[in-house]
Amino acid sequence: MHRGRAQNIGSVQFNMQPTAILNMARGKGKTIPIKLLSTAGTGYFYTTRRNVTATPEKFKFVKFDPIVRRKVLFTEAKIK
Repeated sequence: MHRGRAQNIGSVQFNMQPTAILNMARGKGKTIPIKLLSTAGTGYFYTTRRNVTATPEKFKFVKFDPIVRRKVLFTEAKIK
């Protein structure tokens, strides 16, 4: 028994798997990638993802900056 669906495009035959069909129908996600930039001015940053609808305000975290070897405030910046 053949799984998936065969599709002819021109003279080439493609086999489409059921998972490929499901992935094509998906919408956009609600999370965006962000950069957490150190306020110590070292240029060190972390990257993470943020849900736009659940947390509309900007992230601020106290995390470790290895350049100054201290815990400092990291604020959200856009990834270019």
